[in-house]
Amino acid sequence: MADQVLLLAVGVSVGLLLLGLIVYYLWRRKRRKKGRSQYEELISTVPSVPACSAPVMLVSQGSLATPREIPFTLPPRFTTQNHGDVKNEEEREEEEEEMKMEVQRDILAHRGSLSVGRWYPVGTVLAGLYAAPPLNEVVAPPPGMATRLCFSVEYRHSSEQLMVSLLRLGNLPPRFHGNVTLVELRRLPDDRRPRQAKARGTGPDPEFNDCFVFQVSGVCVPQSTLSVCVLSVEQDGKRHAVGRVLFPLEGELGQAGRVLWRDLETEDDTQWSELGDVQISLSYSPSVQRLSVVVLRARGLQLLTDAGVCVQVSLQIHTQVVKMKRSCVVKSQNNPYFHHRVTFKLRPQHLDEACLRFELQQPNVVCSEPPALLGVLVLGPFMYARGQQLQHWMDMVNTPQEPVALWHRLGRAT
Repeated sequence: MADQVLLLAVGVSVGLLLLGLIVYYLWRRKRRKKGRSQYEELISTVPSVPACSAPVMLVSQGSLATPREIPFTLPPRFTTQNHGDVKNEEEREEEEEEMKMEVQRDILAHRGSLSVGRWYPVGTVLAGLYAAPPLNEVVAPPPGMATRLCFSVEYRHSSEQLMVSLLRLGNLPPRFHGNVTLVELRRLPDDRRPRQAKARGTGPDPEFNDCFVFQVSGVCVPQSTLSVCVLSVEQDGKRHAVGRVLFPLEGELGQAGRVLWRDLETEDDTQWSELGDVQISLSYSPSVQRLSVVVLRARGLQLLTDAGVCVQVSLQIHTQVVKMKRSCVVKSQNNPYFHHRVTFKLRPQHLDEACLRFELQQPNVVCSEPPALLGVLVLGPFMYARGQQLQHWMDMVNTPQEPVALWHRLGRAT
C-alpha cells in the first residue's frame, strides 16, 4: 500500500514538472515571435539606375555614396570662329561690325515681345525706340496776342467714335498765369454734363494732352458742334471764364488727326453786336421746379427816342406762351441796368421743350401804339437755340441751383 502511494506521488511530480516545462517553452516561443515582429531588421535596397542617366547620390542606412564626377555644361552663347590664321585684322573688324548690326536688327525685331525666351525679360521697354519730340516743338502757338486752343479731332467710322485730343493753350492772359486752368468739353446738342480736363502746369501756355471719346453715329456727326469752355480757377475755388471755342464738325473731319488752332471767343469779342447786348442770369432748382431769370443789364442799344427802354420776358413751351412779365422802364440810357428778376414754374420733364424769349422794347409816345422792338433773344434747348444761347441753357441745367450769367447778342425779330 505504501509502495502504491509513493509511485503515485512520483508520477504526479513528474507530470507537474513536464507541464511546467511545456508552459515555459510555449511562453518563450511566444515572446520570441513578439520581439521579432517589433524589431524586424530593415533591408537596405539600392534602386537600379540606368547606365545612360547622370550619376546620382544614393543614401542608405548609415552610409553615404558619393559620385565620382558631376556633369557640368555651359549655357549657349554667341561664339565666333577663330580664323586668325586666315583673315587679317581688317577683315576681323568688318566681321565684328556685321555681327553688331545683326544683333541690333535682332533686337529691333524682338522689341516689345513679352516672351521669356526673347532677348529681354518680361515687360522690358526700350525707351529710346519710342522717344518723341517735345510738345513745344510739335505744336508751337502761332504768333499773336489772341488766346488760342490747340486740339485735334478724328472720327472712326468702324467703331463710330469721335476722338477729341486737347493739347495745349497758347497766349493765356497774364492775370491767369498763376491759376489752375480747366477745360469743359461738350458735344452739342446731346451732352448735358461736361467732360473736364485739368492743365498739367501753369503759365502762359499750359498743356493738357488729354483725349476724350464720344460714341456717336456717323449720321449725327455732321449735325454736332464741339463746345470747349476754358476756365481759370483761383486758389479759393473762384472760377473765371477765359473764353470759349465752338467748333462745328460738319465738313471738318476730312483730314483726320491734324492739329488745329482756334482763337478763344472772349466776352468782349463774342457779345458785341449791331443791335446791342444783354446780360442774363439763369438758375434752375429741380426740387421746387423753379426757373429763376435775372435780366442784369444791357449795352450798346440803338435807342430810337428818349422814352426809355424795358425788357419783356416770356416762358414758352412749344408754341404756347405760358407766362409773360415786363420790367419797369429805364429812362434814356444806352447801357441800362435792369436787375429785373422773374421766376417761372417749370417741371424737369419740360426742360427740353421750353424756352425763354427776351424782348427789349422802347415805349411809343402814343400809348395806343405798340412799343418799338429794339432786339430779341431766345435761350433754350436744341429745339430753339444754337451756339452761345444753347450753351447757356445747358450750363443752367447741368449746374442746378447755381446762377449762370452770360452776355448775349440781340437779334432782329423774325
